[in-house]
Amino acid sequence: MLQNLSSEVFVIAGLMVLTILFLMMIMARLYRKAGPHEALVVYGFRGTRIVKGGGTVIFPLVENCRELSLQLMSFDVAPQQDLYTKQGVAVTVEAVAQIKVKSDPESIKTASEQFLTKTDQAREGLIRLVMEGHLRGIIGQLSVEQIVKEPEMVGDRMRSTCAEDMNKMGLEVISFTIKEVRDKNEYIANMGRPDVARIKRDADVAAAEAERDTAIKRAEAMRSASIAKAQADQERVLAETLSLTKQAEAQRDLEIKKAEYQESTKRQQAQADKAYDIQANIMQQQVIAEAVKVRQVEKEQEIKVQEAEIVRHEKELIATTLKQAEIDRKRIETLAAAEKARVIAEAEGRASQKRLDGEAEADIIRKKGGAEADIILAKGEAEAKAMNVKAEAYQEWNQAAVVDKLITGMPEVVRALASPLANVDKITVVSTGDGHSAGMSKITGDMAAMAAQIPALFETLSGMKMEELLGKVKQIGDKPPRPDDKGKGATS
Repeated sequence: MLQNLSSEVFVIAGLMVLTILFLMMIMARLYRKAGPHEALVVYGFRGTRIVKGGGTVIFPLVENCRELSLQLMSFDVAPQQDLYTKQGVAVTVEAVAQIKVKSDPESIKTASEQFLTKTDQAREGLIRLVMEGHLRGIIGQLSVEQIVKEPEMVGDRMRSTCAEDMNKMGLEVISFTIKEVRDKNEYIANMGRPDVARIKRDADVAAAEAERDTAIKRAEAMRSASIAKAQADQERVLAETLSLTKQAEAQRDLEIKKAEYQESTKRQQAQADKAYDIQANIMQQQVIAEAVKVRQVEKEQEIKVQEAEIVRHEKELIATTLKQAEIDRKRIETLAAAEKARVIAEAEGRASQKRLDGEAEADIIRKKGGAEADIILAKGEAEAKAMNVKAEAYQEWNQAAVVDKLITGMPEVVRALASPLANVDKITVVSTGDGHSAGMSKITGDMAAMAAQIPALFETLSGMKMEELLGKVKQIGDKPPRPDDKGKGATS
């Protein structure tokens, strides 16, 4: 039972699918489409309707449809008979016309009413007859010259004249162009001969005028060239003159600059020579100052050597006399202390160890204080003796020290006198004399004169004569014998 039911369902579904497909095939055959180049005119129980660029369903038996082409129609308009112009000249005109059905529905209905059952040849024949009639009327209103020279005007008249009749047929004229105009009497050929003759005459006249103008222009050009050449020669001569003048001026300026340069060179050379002399004098002064410094250093070193000798002599005295006495005193004190300690140790040998240690410590402290006091006393005596020896030494070379201090102090005095010159950045010497008393030698001479006044200044301040001091220099080296040396010599 279930199997029969399922088979019936499948059969019903298959029949339904076939029915749908059949209906779709029928609808596809009934649906008609119109391309963009045509219009579909549908007529039947629903009346006449136009379908353009779309589609519609055509019910069979009650409706039908026809296609109407909207494409451009191009054909020749060439009447077989001659056309007569306003002048009565028979001409043959060949033209090309482009006509199409208008795109609005009313024009399509009008065109379908008149051309839907006709063939393309019959339709073009009817349109050609209308176009030829209008062309004959327009040609009769124009002259040959207008037709030949103004073909656009003929085309515009044709479009405006045919527009009303074309609208009645649902058509429009896209363009109308005249291809050729000819006649049998050679009117058109002869029409251009006067113009050709005139043009030829004008050409000959123009050629003659051109030759004349060329000759005139050539003469004017030659005259202008001659004038320009003369002017160029004058300008060249003027330029050469100016060039020679500038060369002479440049030569003169060069000679002047050479003379100025030589003068400047000589001036700089003279300044360099003067600067060299000044620098030489300065270097000489520096050499003298360095020599004075060297002598001063030598004197200072000699003084240091003498002071070192005095110190050495003091230390020798201390080492030979005081040290030996101190050593003997310490030895005696040590022996005495040892003897005293031995006696105390024997006397108090039976005392308690604690009391003995305390007494021994006190004795050691007491002895240590006594030893330190003796050392201080000996040191003071040695320093006193050293001072005595230094005093004796000063007594021996008092005059030499004075002379040495005098001589070593002279460079400092000269440096103090010359120190203001160190603050001078630039010295300009205006020499009006000659000999050694002029220029930089005058400055060095003044410095030497100032240095020569130092001994007089020393004599004024100290009250001592330099001649007396310097006269005693040789006697200073002869030291008088010491009292000890005299005693030794007497005993010996």
